[in-house]
Amino acid sequence: MEAYILKVFGRVQRVGFRRYVLDSAQELGLTGYAKNLPDGSIEIFVQGDVEGLSKFLEIIKQPMIPAKIKEIIKEETNPKPEIKEFKIIYGELIEELQEGFGAMQSIFADYWREFRDYRQEFKDYRQEFRDYRQEFRDFRQEFRDYRQEFKDYRQEFKDYREEFRDFVRRTDENFKLILDKYGEISEKLTIILET
Repeated sequence: MEAYILKVFGRVQRVGFRRYVLDSAQELGLTGYAKNLPDGSIEIFVQGDVEGLSKFLEIIKQPMIPAKIKEIIKEETNPKPEIKEFKIIYGELIEELQEGFGAMQSIFADYWREFRDYRQEFKDYRQEFRDYRQEFRDFRQEFRDYRQEFKDYRQEFKDYREEFRDFVRRTDENFKLILDKYGEISEKLTIILET
C-alpha cells in the first residue's frame, strides 16, 4: 500500500471538486480524505494500491466543469491503516453552505454563458431561415415566371394552330378553285377534241 498527500490548486473550491474526488476514490477502492484549505486549495490524503493511485491521479487532473486544475503537488507519505474509507472533511456549516451555493453559482454562470452561446446560434439559425424563406420566395417567383412563360407558349401554340387551320382552309379553297377551273378547261378540251 502506498499513500500520498496532494495539494491541488486552481478552481477547486465551491465547484463540487471534493465530491468528484470522493466519487473517484471510492470507485477505485482508495481510502483517505479531501478538505478545503484557507488558501483556496484542496488537500487530499489518499492511500491504496499503486495501480489505483495512478488511475486516481490521472482522473483528478481532468475534473468536471466548472472545476479547473492549475497545479497538483504530490508528496509521498506513510499509509494510515486506521483510515478505512474515503471521506470529505467538512469545515464549519456556514462555510460548507457557502461552498454549496458557490458551486451552484459557478454552474449557473457556466450554463448562462452556454445559453448565451446558444442564443447567438439561434440568431444565426433565424437568419439562415430568413435566407431560406427569401430563396423560397425567389423560387416561387421563378416558378410564376415559368408558368407565365408556359402560358405564353400555349398562346403561341394556339396562334400557330389557328394559323395552320387558316392555311388549311385557304389551301382547300385554292384546290377547289383549281378543280373548278380544271373542270372548265377539261370540258372545253373535250368539246374541241370532239369537233
